[in-house]
Amino acid sequence: MTKPTPNKSWRVREKRLALLLVMPVLILVMGFFVFPIGYSFFISFTHSDGTYFKWRGFENYLRVFRDPTFYQVLGVTLKFLMAVPLVILISIICSVLLYERIAGWKFFRIIFFLPNILSGIVIGTIFKTLFGYYGPVNQVLQSAGMEPQLFFISANKSIWIIIAALVWSGFGYQTVLLLSGLNSISTEVFEAAVLDGAGWWKRLWFVTVPNIRRVLGFVFIINVLYTFTSLYGFIYVLTGGGPGLDTTSLDYLVFQKAFSPSDLGGGAAISIVLFAIVGLLTVLQNKVFKITED
Repeated sequence: MTKPTPNKSWRVREKRLALLLVMPVLILVMGFFVFPIGYSFFISFTHSDGTYFKWRGFENYLRVFRDPTFYQVLGVTLKFLMAVPLVILISIICSVLLYERIAGWKFFRIIFFLPNILSGIVIGTIFKTLFGYYGPVNQVLQSAGMEPQLFFISANKSIWIIIAALVWSGFGYQTVLLLSGLNSISTEVFEAAVLDGAGWWKRLWFVTVPNIRRVLGFVFIINVLYTFTSLYGFIYVLTGGGPGLDTTSLDYLVFQKAFSPSDLGGGAAISIVLFAIVGLLTVLQNKVFKITED
């Protein structure tokens, strides 16, 4: 038997050391991501209140797809997707302005990012105060001679307030991502466009956007994921899902199903369906934006 060469021996030790170094992260990922997903998958086949488990097979999933409430809430969640093109459009414009270093660009870069460090509960509270009956928005309306509005009684108004909160909270982070994409583009491309007589908007749509296609696709995907999975804080504070179910998102429905009637199995089944929807949308968006292709 031939002995391993020094180079091969060093490579083996290097791989072992690398595995040892990433092991803490792997344990955290397994503990906080993989295990909860697997456990939710198991619970989705049972009837459980957290203390006992009774096997039900696919009954929870059949109930989900037979329940008209699920389709109503899915439709509401799709309405919230209107925030995605809005936040991306604002992020593109802001990132280009920061890239061109407009006056005060360093200050604006900090200000734009500040909402991203706030939790959904805090942002929801801010918008609840702004659009409350005695809030600043109604005070402005009254000073203009208009009647104060009950914004959170109307489903349409409530949805647009939640969308506004989503856009305000998210565009700063997306701006930073798109700015990193802009910094990877050669300045010669923009100089050539200017020499060809392209104005600001033409450079934006015909030079900037095509050159940051993959970053833009990534931003689009994470915004869709966020809209489907992270609205709980906004909705809990702003509307509580009402009036009725008119502002209830799928992730908020998971909470209601799992904990209000203590039906963890039904809530877990909805969460797995939501996971499948998000996965399918991610694959489709990856195909559209061709993020993983060379």
